[in-house]
Amino acid sequence: MSTMLLYRTAASAFAVVALAYTVSQCKKPRGWLGRLILWNMNSRHSSVTDWGLAYVSIEPDYTVLDVGCGGGRTLDKLAEGTTKGKVYGVDYSEASVAASRKMNARWVDIGRVEVQHGSVSHLPFHDGMFDLVTAVETHFWWSDLPHDMREVFRVVKPGGKLVVIAEVYRGANTKMAKMCEAYASRTGMSLLDVDGHRDLLLHAGFSSVQVLTEPAKGWICCLGGKS
Repeated sequence: MSTMLLYRTAASAFAVVALAYTVSQCKKPRGWLGRLILWNMNSRHSSVTDWGLAYVSIEPDYTVLDVGCGGGRTLDKLAEGTTKGKVYGVDYSEASVAASRKMNARWVDIGRVEVQHGSVSHLPFHDGMFDLVTAVETHFWWSDLPHDMREVFRVVKPGGKLVVIAEVYRGANTKMAKMCEAYASRTGMSLLDVDGHRDLLLHAGFSSVQVLTEPAKGWICCLGGKS
């Protein structure tokens, strides 16, 4: 094997390892790199979050849950609107829980925000507790999408709502979407197309399901209600 071929093989192997490690940090942030990724998430995901939340009416007295709260920016946005309610966050990364609590210290101190360590597969909340559940840039990392979405359905109140927001989905004509699709088998991402998202919510029990997209940006927003 030539020196150049050896170099290219080694470089390719390193790139795969680096990608796998970075992806694992996005899925479950930890350590100093995890803290950096959480900071970046708060910045990068703000616009797509605003876009998706604009399709939901949030009343001041709502009790809201943000699943996979990450760095806590979405919790802050939700707390701004629920002036008479309460916002909960849950994440299975301890680094994310710490970052969310720090980001929302002013709300935590007055009891308007509460952040818990837990998994979407076994949410630590009572049945029918929430008027609204949000999931921003997280559902494609869930270990068992159908089961986990049914678990989300369990904690939504009758008459309550779900909104799922992401900046990538299968079939989107963006560089990010194409890269995520190409490496999905290595990263463990569960990428769904538009119809797949609609079916996911319907099979979990949600009604009045809508799936909205921003094709130029690759964004997707899924809305569902609980009868």
